[in-house]
Amino acid sequence: MTIIVTGGAGFIGSNFIYYMLDAHPEDRVICVDKLTYAGNLSTLKDVMDNPNFRFVKADICDREAIYQLFAEEKPDVVVNFAAESHVDRSILNPEVFLQTNVIGTATLMDASRKFGVKRYHQVSTDEVYGDLPLDRPDLFFTETTPIHTSSPYSSSKAGADLLVLAYHRTYGLPVTISRCSNNYGPYHFPEKLIPLMITKALADEPLPVYGEGINVRDWLYVEDHCKAIDLILRNGRVGEVYNIGGHNEMRNIDIVKMICKALGKPESLIKYVEDRKGHDMRYAIDPTKIHSELGWLPETKFVDGIRKTIDWYLTHREWWEEILSGEYQAYYEKMYGAREELKPEAPKSDETKNPDETPETPKPDDSKREPLPIG
Repeated sequence: MTIIVTGGAGFIGSNFIYYMLDAHPEDRVICVDKLTYAGNLSTLKDVMDNPNFRFVKADICDREAIYQLFAEEKPDVVVNFAAESHVDRSILNPEVFLQTNVIGTATLMDASRKFGVKRYHQVSTDEVYGDLPLDRPDLFFTETTPIHTSSPYSSSKAGADLLVLAYHRTYGLPVTISRCSNNYGPYHFPEKLIPLMITKALADEPLPVYGEGINVRDWLYVEDHCKAIDLILRNGRVGEVYNIGGHNEMRNIDIVKMICKALGKPESLIKYVEDRKGHDMRYAIDPTKIHSELGWLPETKFVDGIRKTIDWYLTHREWWEEILSGEYQAYYEKMYGAREELKPEAPKSDETKNPDETPETPKPDDSKREPLPIG
């Protein structure tokens, strides 16, 4: 099948692309990414020459570009990883989160309706549930836990989830949603907790920890997450939400101390800083539904996953050093900016898969189209 993966130059999206091309070499994967600050095209350099892979630089909010791509590729499946995801950035600038996470989702679903996509999958987060008290370790998020958001980021993701379910109920769009706990692993952007602490510790720089560092997160190794999404795409029930959790609850401060110990760095590098506004105390997911329906369970224990992650950052210093220097953002232009796209002719309106398009759905103007960048 043909799969469009949005946000595929980011952390989880890139890992998903590598996983899918390896697990299903018969499938075709098209990566769509705007290459904002967290999108790193060099992450995908090892698959750029794969004949079943294509990269397209585009904004999921750009309806004309998205419609053009869907007309060219006629995807069977869309997996939407594209999102602004950093809580601190959402507190400083909420608008961009609403634009990408809500409007971008709507654009992708309109395209999915118009071109007859067989499955639209929304990658969401456990943060839509709010948080749990530290003194109630018996409580977990389930798929029926009410949405109770704490930040502009989680609110934008919750809004997108509700929109996805509304498109299923109103238009019959075949959708699924997954809500995951905190991911970690290779290609994680250095502003997030684990890679931030690894890179700063290696440089013997202070390790900033919010508050007392007692906030608890349920950590999920990224490859386990990719396997879960693959199962949902192939066997999950349309219209359903699936929680994906790692069964690895850890306090932030304990993770930082583990990293210090693994790298042989003193804990004196740890510096406690003023806590984040509205900081959620504990996340914990109950993955019973995906286990009972699809047979999925996390395979990676945190002690093993964090060791693999640290080893990856030690052996891929060039990747994250380019990010810290800002040089990674020039990679696209250096490697692909001069390439010309060779694309098939887009089908005429009467050749689309969905002849019952509603009048409200905007139609792209062929006369104004520009070729999409491609690698």
